[in-house]
Amino acid sequence: MCYSDAARPPLPPIRGGATDDGALVLTAADGTRVAAHGARAAAPSGAGVVILPDARGLHHFYQELAVRFAEAGLDTVAIDYFGRTAGLGERGEDFEFRPHVERTTPAGIAQDTAAAVSWLRSPEGGAVGAVFTVGFCFGGSNSWNQAAAGHDLRGSIGLYGQPARSRPFLGQMQNPLLVLIAGADFTPPAEYDSFDAELTAAGVAHEMHTYPGAPHSFFDRTFAEHREACDDAWRRMLDFIDRHRAGA
Repeated sequence: MCYSDAARPPLPPIRGGATDDGALVLTAADGTRVAAHGARAAAPSGAGVVILPDARGLHHFYQELAVRFAEAGLDTVAIDYFGRTAGLGERGEDFEFRPHVERTTPAGIAQDTAAAVSWLRSPEGGAVGAVFTVGFCFGGSNSWNQAAAGHDLRGSIGLYGQPARSRPFLGQMQNPLLVLIAGADFTPPAEYDSFDAELTAAGVAHEMHTYPGAPHSFFDRTFAEHREACDDAWRRMLDFIDRHRAGA
């Protein structure tokens, strides 16, 4: 698990604030009802973000993070993974997420992401032209995998993802990746070195950056000692989105 209920997303550079946010229920192509949280930018940039959470699914950290992205000018929706097995309930710290994680499938996660992408592209979601995914831990790999899911994304960003979960999709990836790595994570650095080489061999445009000494889940403003890493991660994510939102 990445984030406890005490964790809080770091603050981004503010680009106009957020107008409103709230709970949503989306519908995937197979009819699954997907819990989500949407946030609209007060000064929209024309780009938007689908947040793919850690293994706990949609909990408070990601609801707040959707607002933080909106404050940075990005219409945003964070989704849950467990509509097929756990319904639409709250994902508090007492939620037994492991059995539900084990029953997720790449196809189901891609369908849920597609529903979120469709919401962003609708008038209700801001009629966004350039959509990106951003994920953390379990969601980091899920975010990279969406590059192979046919969503017509402009980019896929992942923090603390596991390369092993994304290797099966390398040959189908169609948009650039941003890979942000915690230097003191449980995933060995050599795994990311191999992933770097494999992405290059597959012709997948990508950027990687490691934060030496930063632990898993360092992107958390309650970790004052990692403030510089948090600020830099925000800068890299927003710069990646700015550079790729026109399809460059």
